[in-house]
Amino acid sequence: MLKPGSDPDDGDEALKYYANHTAQIEIVRHDRTMEQIVFPVPNICEYLTRESKCRVFNTTERDEQGSKVNDFFQQTEDLYNEMKWQKKIRSNPALFWFSRHISLWGSISFNLAVFINLAVALFYPFGDDGDEGTLSPLFSILLWIAVAICTSMLFFFSKPVGIRPFLVSIMLRSIYTIGLGPTLILLGAANLFDLVYREETLLNVIKSVTRNGRSIILTAVLALILVYLFSIIGFLFLKDDFTMEVDRLKNRTPVTGSNAVPTMTLTSILSTCEKDNCSPTIPASNTADEEYEDGIERTCDTLLMCIVTVLNQGLRNGGGVGDVLRRPSKDEPLFAARVVYDLLFYFIVIIIVLNLIFGVIIDTFADLRSEKQKKEEILKTTCFICGLERDKFDNKTVSFEEHIKSEHNMWHYLYFLVLVKVKDPTEYTGPESYVAQMIVEKNLDWFPRMRAMSLVSNEGDSEQNEIRNLQEKLESTMSLVKQLSGQLAELKEQMTEQRKNKQRLGFLGSNTPHVNHHMPPH
Repeated sequence: MLKPGSDPDDGDEALKYYANHTAQIEIVRHDRTMEQIVFPVPNICEYLTRESKCRVFNTTERDEQGSKVNDFFQQTEDLYNEMKWQKKIRSNPALFWFSRHISLWGSISFNLAVFINLAVALFYPFGDDGDEGTLSPLFSILLWIAVAICTSMLFFFSKPVGIRPFLVSIMLRSIYTIGLGPTLILLGAANLFDLVYREETLLNVIKSVTRNGRSIILTAVLALILVYLFSIIGFLFLKDDFTMEVDRLKNRTPVTGSNAVPTMTLTSILSTCEKDNCSPTIPASNTADEEYEDGIERTCDTLLMCIVTVLNQGLRNGGGVGDVLRRPSKDEPLFAARVVYDLLFYFIVIIIVLNLIFGVIIDTFADLRSEKQKKEEILKTTCFICGLERDKFDNKTVSFEEHIKSEHNMWHYLYFLVLVKVKDPTEYTGPESYVAQMIVEKNLDWFPRMRAMSLVSNEGDSEQNEIRNLQEKLESTMSLVKQLSGQLAELKEQMTEQRKNKQRLGFLGSNTPHVNHHMPPH
């Protein structure tokens, strides 16, 4: 792919335009061969916002094979629709500017929600609202039915379809139940939960509870069963121990039309006696002992009250339900049973069951944190398209950064998909027709998987170098063999010559004694 020179003074505007308006990708053909495509980037692609790019890059999930292509391909239609919408509002510069800075307005909206809630918290009530709605019984019943229907829709319809009617019905019901002012206060306070959506750490805190929600709910059901059993035991055998000190309201005004007797104070009693010429004797009911007795209530006269007491007081106290019951004397016949009752509730419910729930939440949060770290590591060290890791490009002609920027740029693949959508099918090139057919079939095999042409070429070069080295070694070995063969032939000739000489000398040596035998003596 051509690139303009690094010097901006070269004046090669054609190459600059070509570099800015073209892109390249790599596709895999039916025969598993790879092909590089250079194509013009459609003009509509420049309307893709930076926020959408960051969102897609960070939130695209991997499939079972570790590839992000499947999820990325499913989001291409939404990204294309966003491009068309951004192009449509481009005609209105002000609206276009607002849409291009949507994250800024989200931050401003959240900050305003914080300030409004601070004002409500510090200065409410502002005055007599008097805006509680009035509704006829028939319409009230119909509104409650609408709330029930909209609530059931949450379980049968998708999120946008089910949540919106539910929220509308809840708001209408709240306006006619608690008033317009309190409803707006609650809605304003709910806006603060936008912080959870904005911060991934807080979102993981919520997910730590919701991800293993079934396990937590089942453990909570086990806790309720145990509380129910302890409530039955307390109701049958320890009913008198369920006494609790309460703080009663003083000087209560009786409700009109009720038979309640107003609370009598000492001043009112004395003034009444002066008018009626009676003895200013304080009634016996106002003595200190009876006031103490009046502050003690039995909380286990019925099984329902026993369950409420054990559930409310037992789970909220660190030592269990025994911390709020009557302290028995060691001389009582049920003293040992009471000790066993308190210890069993403490060990089974407080220590085991509640810590099981906390353990599930803590383990889930730890898993989410590990997944976040692993996800960040994958984004830094793995190619989005092919899934190759950074170490595969060590000591190669193409670095990992160059690979993800030019060879397998995820946005170049999106631009190519947009090009296939906007281009006339009669003008398709061969690769474009192939990819268009694969898109219709929803077949993603044309995306490279664990492959890159730069690595394939490097592997081919290395194989050729190895073959070349082997050929050189083979040639040197053959020349050495020829040299050794020549030396062996020379050695063979020498050995043959020596053997002939020895035979000749042996023949001459055998004839010498016969000649000496016929010579005369001296």
